[in-house]
Amino acid sequence: MNWDQLLSTKRTGQEERVYTVQHQRTQFQRDYDRLVFSSPFRRLQDKTQVFPLPGSVFVHNRLTHSLEVASVGRSLGHNIAAFLLENKGLKNTLINEIGSVVATACLAHDMGNPPFGHSGESALSQYFVKGDGRKLKDGYVISDAEWNDLIEFEGNANAFRLLTHQFKGRRKGGFGLTYSSVASILKYPYASGLESKKKYGFFQSEKEMFERVVKELGLIETEPGVYCRHPLVYLVEAADDICYQVMDVEDAHKLRILDTVKTKEILLAFLAEDEDKATRDRIEEVSTEVTDTNEQISFIRASVIGKLVGCCTQIFKANYDRIMSGNFSGSLIDHLEGKTKQAAENCSEISFNDIYRHQSVVEIELSGFKILGSLLHEFSKAVLNPQDKYSKMLLPFIPNQYSVGLEASPYQKLQSVLDYISGMTDVYALDLYRKINGIGLADKRF
Repeated sequence: MNWDQLLSTKRTGQEERVYTVQHQRTQFQRDYDRLVFSSPFRRLQDKTQVFPLPGSVFVHNRLTHSLEVASVGRSLGHNIAAFLLENKGLKNTLINEIGSVVATACLAHDMGNPPFGHSGESALSQYFVKGDGRKLKDGYVISDAEWNDLIEFEGNANAFRLLTHQFKGRRKGGFGLTYSSVASILKYPYASGLESKKKYGFFQSEKEMFERVVKELGLIETEPGVYCRHPLVYLVEAADDICYQVMDVEDAHKLRILDTVKTKEILLAFLAEDEDKATRDRIEEVSTEVTDTNEQISFIRASVIGKLVGCCTQIFKANYDRIMSGNFSGSLIDHLEGKTKQAAENCSEISFNDIYRHQSVVEIELSGFKILGSLLHEFSKAVLNPQDKYSKMLLPFIPNQYSVGLEASPYQKLQSVLDYISGMTDVYALDLYRKINGIGLADKRF
């Protein structure tokens, strides 16, 4: 692969357009701003990241997480841009924009995720696997490839759809982002249904757009239908990995799931006694001056993020040729070494056992399963049987932009429901669930 192809300002849905207006912002900066000012991005504020949305303690939601990932991603992008200009002698003026491309993709990486945290995807899939939705495969004309999209609902593929699909009344090409920004979220550049792959990057409805993007950018097809990642995907993934590993620990401390001693122990393990002595000395100095334990943890966390950004930058540089030839496997974090690797593995283990299994996390995931499963059941019946009296009352709830019409295929109708539900906030989904199930009706005054 080569950067002259990989960095493209061509936009989805506007491939033939010739730009004559000079903007103060670059094309990639316009991508970033376009996402920040969008409604789907704002709705991330009311979507659970890990812990239930805040009461007295404000922890991360999808929005704050995405903003922090974008910040880390921009740093990684700038580091790699400097490497390419200084060590690879590249002359492409767009190299300086890599930080903006990575930051944009980081903003978008969670936009396709449904409400209620990590269980949301499973809740939507399970309706078609074990719920009443499993009967639809025999009752309607749905191809095997389309069915795989439904039984393995994937937030990554949904993000690609959200960014590139032309919804009713909206412009062609979705957000109209540059090909490079869109490709930088494609962690899994292949379709659903591959036995060797757990996740996938696009739905059948966006197959044509996917193929157009990967071919335009020169991504290598490693086997039929399977492409290597755009190199910047590794930076987006690393930024996400760094943030959720470290920030989940900080949130757990604020919620008193982890005590201060344990939290410091987990984070300081990333910093070697000898190699990172200056950083450790600075942490000790600040901790003497600052007595607020939350501020102490925040400073240590910032130091750890800085360390991991440096490590991932070096891993990308060391494996540059393998990345560019499509032969690199795993994530950048997977290639950490020594005590840093041990610290990351220990952090992951503690997060899984003590944080992600905490009662408050499990409760929100259980609620999500019930709420999303119920909504999907009711609205799926409605779009597939629009003439029923109950359906006629329910269908107006679906926004016009997701409407596909009576002539649409069963797959397209079910996708319209998934578009609607996956875009909901936690609070809206809960409120709608209560309304259509008659919960709280006794409190209403007529």
